[in-house]
Amino acid sequence: MENSQLIEALRLCPLFKGFSSQEMDELLSQIHYKLVDYSPKDIYVLAGMPCRHADIVVSGQMTARMVGLSGKFVEVDHRGPGSLMAPALIFVPNSEMPVSVETEEPTRIFRMTPAELKRLIDSNERIRTNFILVLSQINYFLTQKMRVLALFSVREKVVSLLKQIASKQQSEVITLTRSRQQIADSFGIQKFSLLRVLATLEEEGAIRVEGKTIRIVDRSKL
Repeated sequence: MENSQLIEALRLCPLFKGFSSQEMDELLSQIHYKLVDYSPKDIYVLAGMPCRHADIVVSGQMTARMVGLSGKFVEVDHRGPGSLMAPALIFVPNSEMPVSVETEEPTRIFRMTPAELKRLIDSNERIRTNFILVLSQINYFLTQKMRVLALFSVREKVVSLLKQIASKQQSEVITLTRSRQQIADSFGIQKFSLLRVLATLEEEGAIRVEGKTIRIVDRSKL
């Protein structure tokens, strides 16, 4: 990876929000780091393992899953370029990862030691402010995720997802970026249950499904 590509990838990370390419170039020359490569389906970390590094995804895609004793799992999150891995655990003594993380495709990680990240936080006010915002957003994300998983019916989960994607894509014609199986896994439900809800919504005239494209026809019926 060329230095310019690395810089642009790191600028996607919330930790470096507001930094220009030139500022990142200067900052990069002051950071002690290494690049670590993973192949598809590699285990990045298993639940229960300690969080030893301050890692940022610069290319590729990883999936975090929470697995129960029965083997049932829920996809908690997808981490792509710019993602700071487990920021809330980096400075926790004897921390244990609550999820297992696996690569979905060739993935490259920008790796620092926690001590190096602390040095950046202590010496740069913008990085310090950005890190605080990252931690605040984690709390919001987890609260919303727990609310959906614990309190929503299967239909409510699917409807909530459709509205969320429509808002993000700013269109009533949305494109799913994940497979049906991946979406079902993210809710901890069977794929059949997801397909049944989509079929019911289509029968009711709320949506029209065409492969990975879903048109919201009548929001009042969602």
